[in-house]
Amino acid sequence: MSSRKRSKTNTNSAAGLMSSPTAGNADGIPGEFERAGQAADFIHARTELRPEIALVLGSGLGAFADEFADATKIPYAEIPYFPRSTAIGHAGQLVVGKVGEIPVAGMQGRVHLYEGYSVKEVVFPIRVFARMGVKAVILTNAAGGIKREFSQGRLVVISDHINLQGVNPLTGPNDERFGLRFHDMTAAYDRRFREMAVGEGNRMGIGIYEGVYAALPGPSYETPAEIRYLRAIGADLVGMSTVPEVIAARHSGIRVLGISCVTNAAAGILDQPLNHVEVLETAERVKEQFIGLLKAVIPRMAEAIR
Repeated sequence: MSSRKRSKTNTNSAAGLMSSPTAGNADGIPGEFERAGQAADFIHARTELRPEIALVLGSGLGAFADEFADATKIPYAEIPYFPRSTAIGHAGQLVVGKVGEIPVAGMQGRVHLYEGYSVKEVVFPIRVFARMGVKAVILTNAAGGIKREFSQGRLVVISDHINLQGVNPLTGPNDERFGLRFHDMTAAYDRRFREMAVGEGNRMGIGIYEGVYAALPGPSYETPAEIRYLRAIGADLVGMSTVPEVIAARHSGIRVLGISCVTNAAAGILDQPLNHVEVLETAERVKEQFIGLLKAVIPRMAEAIR
């Protein structure tokens, strides 16, 4: 899929290049499309598998990738231009393997705006997936439950989002090799994929709901007043990720399924403080349910994109 041969050296140290114009500049610095192509070439050189579906596995949810068959594990630090995750609960490696007979790529952890990365760096892995020929992506996250029915441990299929992070990955020069300048977001979360996930969850007895995800920059948790505001504008869940990735995926024509694990009640819902340990403990507790759902949904998604 890539248009040029990858660099022989690891260029991760040049993270500042991510702010350069999309198509490169007069100094010969490659643009975003070319950088994504170099990273895609590097990954393709490490495995014969060509993933059809990619997964971004959020806080405490990366264990699913450990179950891939015929797996090749690549630390983010080895992939050209790939940002390195610093968040607790994010292993920071890409796993390419199979779920059943379906070739997949799973990110064990992502990067966030609160780590100091730009929005272009946050979505760079999605750009790489696009250059690899990936047609669908499953984006998962740990979220705070705003809607009272979304109790701790609940899995929720994301039906829509509210972007309150103050940034958009499409800001700046647009490279039409990725997608259109003004991209429609009416159906950001694929309706058919959502129906599959809810149907499989109900079949498994999980009782999955759908909800609207609000993205804030973090890293501090929201105040009770902010949660009341989010509820008033229609949010059911709140977190610090996912939305920029969705925008970049849809810009590149990649279909999206989003799933949140409600790891804690949002501020003010319960009379107790919030902490990240609770997030990781809850994700561990629902791990088997979560993995079972993904195993059931991925073959159906693969059939839909072929």
